Amino acid sequence: MRLLFVADGRSPIALNWISHFVESGHEVMLISTFPCQPDLSLASLEVVPVAFASAAGGGTPSTSGLRRLVPVGLRTAIRQRLGPLTLPSAARRLEGIITRLQPELVHALRIPYEGMLAALALAKAASPPLVISVWGNDFTLHAPSSPLMRRYTRQCLAGADALLADCRRDLRLATEWGFDAAKPAMVLPGGGGVQLELFYPPQNDSQLQVVINPRGFRAYVQNEAFFRAIPLVLAAHPAVRFVCPAMAGEVQALRWVTQLGIAGSVDLLPLQTRPQMAELFRRSWIAVSPTTHDGTPNTLLEAMACGCFPVAGDLEPLREWITPGKNGLLVDPRQPQSLAQAIITALDDPALRSSARQTNSALIAGRADYRQTMASAELFYQELITPPPK
Repeated sequence: MRLLFVADGRSPIALNWISHFVESGHEVMLISTFPCQPDLSLASLEVVPVAFASAAGGGTPSTSGLRRLVPVGLRTAIRQRLGPLTLPSAARRLEGIITRLQPELVHALRIPYEGMLAALALAKAASPPLVISVWGNDFTLHAPSSPLMRRYTRQCLAGADALLADCRRDLRLATEWGFDAAKPAMVLPGGGGVQLELFYPPQNDSQLQVVINPRGFRAYVQNEAFFRAIPLVLAAHPAVRFVCPAMAGEVQALRWVTQLGIAGSVDLLPLQTRPQMAELFRRSWIAVSPTTHDGTPNTLLEAMACGCFPVAGDLEPLREWITPGKNGLLVDPRQPQSLAQAIITALDDPALRSSARQTNSALIAGRADYRQTMASAELFYQELITPPPK
């Protein structure tokens, strides 16, 4: 298949998805909305910046200059208000590239701004099929944020020929935003699922009490509540260490650590590779995901596959994976007391953690195995390119 992806070429989630089709021998082309140099054998790579993506430079999402200069909430708000204004000119450029490359299928890996861009570029009737992936906060955080975001979200979904979502909620919300429910749609883990040969439980339990927050700094991650929960946990369990990947150098994180007097118990780490993340998960007892907007976070699934007990925000998509009190705990992520109490509950109950580990291992293997997920995605593509005879 000749496949063209429109994605943030720095994103580990996007690259995890795209790499399957490269390794399977398909002709894979990437239009990245950010400058990038992915370690993939692509047939074609071009950059079409949109929503001020060029200001981020060529780094990862965690190390871009714009992220360092502007607080994440303000940066998100600016892009939501002004980013859509950049779409028409970028779409004209993308249309020319698609005409030249002649892909059999185009897949945009999230709605803002890649799906919006692709839908504008493929507005002609003779275009190849357009698949849109919905990521967890596309509808709940971004779509309603401004009049132009609402307009382009609806236009994107009206132009999509097929939809992939990482939770059932987003299939429902997609129809409310204009997607035709009669068109093909499927729920699959957003990054393709969990590579079980990399993310697996440790052979022996770590003796160190480690809590990991793998979510980094994003507008919808309640990191202030997380850091304010730490002293409450330490009052009950002074030996606990809190590990925070992709937070090294974050000014606000450093400020909270200093103000709360918890520097001796917190490790603010740089962005980690996937193997490094797997090792961190295996050394951790508990994984915290304190978000107010989410679908199915890949990091949470990976943590569960490695045996971490999940403590997460009480959101509808996460109830598709977590039964509170059985294989995890769901809380109000904005309340430090709630986060702290859930962490303490898990620390105090090794039987609960052990039972959850067994449940989650079977759950991830049955519903989120990368190989099975990507085989389903490949068949989904094939049926769009060559529909089965009626």
